[in-house]
Amino acid sequence: MLFYEPLFLFLYAPFVYCLYLLLGARRGARLALLLVASLLFYAWSEPLFVFLVLATVLADFFIARRIAANARAGGLWLALGVACNLGVLVTFKYAGFLVANVDAVARAFGAPGLALPAIALPIGVSFIVFEKITYLVDVRRGVTAPARSFSLYAFYVFFFPKLLAGPIVKYHEIAAQLDRFRHADMDDFVQGFARFMLGVAQKLLLADTLADGADLVFLADASRIGCADAFAGVLFFTFQIYFDFTGYSNMAIGLARMFGFRLPENFDRPYVAASLTEFWRRWHMSLTGWIKDYLYVPLGGNRLGERRTQINLWICFLASGLWHGAAWTYVAWGAYNGFFLALERAFLLDWLKRRPVWLANLLTFLVIMIGWTLFRATSLEQAGRLLLAMARPWPAAEPILFPAYDLVVLLIAAAICVAQRLTLSLGDRAALAPLAQRLAFAANGALALLFACAVGKGLADPFKPFLYFRF
Repeated sequence: MLFYEPLFLFLYAPFVYCLYLLLGARRGARLALLLVASLLFYAWSEPLFVFLVLATVLADFFIARRIAANARAGGLWLALGVACNLGVLVTFKYAGFLVANVDAVARAFGAPGLALPAIALPIGVSFIVFEKITYLVDVRRGVTAPARSFSLYAFYVFFFPKLLAGPIVKYHEIAAQLDRFRHADMDDFVQGFARFMLGVAQKLLLADTLADGADLVFLADASRIGCADAFAGVLFFTFQIYFDFTGYSNMAIGLARMFGFRLPENFDRPYVAASLTEFWRRWHMSLTGWIKDYLYVPLGGNRLGERRTQINLWICFLASGLWHGAAWTYVAWGAYNGFFLALERAFLLDWLKRRPVWLANLLTFLVIMIGWTLFRATSLEQAGRLLLAMARPWPAAEPILFPAYDLVVLLIAAAICVAQRLTLSLGDRAALAPLAQRLAFAANGALALLFACAVGKGLADPFKPFLYFRF
């Protein structure tokens, strides 16, 4: 069930929200309603996998209590809990990839091949597993106490706005909100629905339109693509993935706000970054924060010398690449980002700081865009051909894209990337002066019009799932 599908927009969401309002101050009833609604939401897409997740949630709840009750054996219980969760992730996401590569090596040496039945990838499995691991680790570290009840912990895992594609919410970040479980007020509804409308407009009007241009290039014969088309296709995808994912994040944050919950921000104008280090502080911030807290710091962070710090960066971004998908293109993308982060750590960051900001931003954007080529490509061979085409500045014999259309759409997307911060800052009307309140009212009116246009486009065009559903 997608947030912008008619079933969700016109039936599921209004029905759940009306029941939520009718329950009023009855905290237990509201918790039960949202938990059941979240389970049904996930079961609609994953009717079988939902039972496996419920079983692992029950296991987490039991293991967390054992971790808190027995400091000496807590490490063993934590290892068991993490192993169970990673086992689910590896089985459903990486087993096919591992077997296929072992099979290729075995056949190359003349040994019998291996085969594994196809395993469907459940939606949101990576997000679910990472959040469940944070809970166990937080309890072991003493950052948070175990959840007071199974229903509260199950609600944390299954809360439908952030269930499928984040933001990745660390348990300790939302524990106080879960314990308080306050009722939403009118301001929560207004601000939340405005944020939701923004996300729908970003996804349907921008991301899905940009996707058409990207697909024209990435689905074409890579050997026939020239420099201009290669750059255009990668630019289309560069903005598509941003608006697709930030659109989902805004929908999730908005929906959660409507129910009285504050989820962490996930993006902060990443394409204005003047270094790759800054970019990763602005892009998918919930994943970057997770990797820092639960992988980079336990590996030693920057406390063990410069060489070990650079190795840790590489390990973290190789893990980030694999987290995004079981394919060598994602491994290459992670290694590529780790390489440039290590360079920045060594000398490149100081060099960029001495350059004009516009130049540092342009160079950073070029590095990011080349990385997205690896990310979007269906194979390393296709990525290599596209990068080769981008390095040869002469036109293809048969251009794929229309230059005028490309330029207009990309300029609009780039302008919105830069200006989005203003849109979000105008949303908090409680602290605005009267003139600014009128501007915010006008902005929300324009947003409502864009939302209506987006819904109309969504009804007319085939649905395109969120890119991060595959992760």
